[in-house]
Amino acid sequence: MLRAEGIGYTIEGKQILQGIDTLFLPGQFNMILGPNGSGKSSLLKIISGEISNHNGKITYDGNPLASLKKEELAKFRAVMSQQPELSFPLTAEEVVMMGRYPHFVFNPGKKDEEICRAVMEKMNLQAFRERNYLTLSGGEKQRVQYARVLAQVWEKTNNRPRYLFLDEPLNSLDIHYQQEFLQLARAFLQKDTVLVAVLHDINLAIQYADRLFFLKEGRLAAQGSPEEIVTEELIHDIFNVRSAIIRNPVSGAPLVVIDGTPGK
Repeated sequence: MLRAEGIGYTIEGKQILQGIDTLFLPGQFNMILGPNGSGKSSLLKIISGEISNHNGKITYDGNPLASLKKEELAKFRAVMSQQPELSFPLTAEEVVMMGRYPHFVFNPGKKDEEICRAVMEKMNLQAFRERNYLTLSGGEKQRVQYARVLAQVWEKTNNRPRYLFLDEPLNSLDIHYQQEFLQLARAFLQKDTVLVAVLHDINLAIQYADRLFFLKEGRLAAQGSPEEIVTEELIHDIFNVRSAIIRNPVSGAPLVVIDGTPGK
């Protein structure tokens, strides 16, 4: 379980986040949504430990995040940033192996190699194994980066829960790979895994999330299951657009239809 208590964050006098109190539960797909500038990525960076100069407290399974050494944290917590960039001509397989760096000292062991092969097979990346990462398309790079973070937390370490954070992971992916990506993320979920993602597409979030967290102007405006909280009033309040909520004819889940007119 991941608990955030009284989280506040300020940059150069500007309040980015204030008064965030919430839980991210294991075994659930937790998704953070909100308009641009609402603090989504900042919150993800705080709960993942990438930003430490904040107010409030983050705990992992009852342990203060601030008390965990970075070397140990990297063994059970992985983060996929918005725009991970590499400037070295590594192969796709070598990039995936980077996810295993926290688990060995000088050279990867047999287990590390087996995990990388298993992850690449799961992500249908076998054809890219020897490809220069810099020559891949944006979508292909995104899939390789996801394989890297999965490799990092593929197995439990010291019987600890695993924590996986994804910041707008669907960038550069077409519709097919968006669906595949989120299906793989859901398949990775177990009772001992805390999974949190920042997403822009509200209907994809409704389709795959167990719990949604809506931010507005740095505050947590709503949280709960899609069935519980997604209403026309909420969409208007968060995004300032008019909408209609209908039933997805395939899944039966709520489906947000935007009419294109700014709400007043």
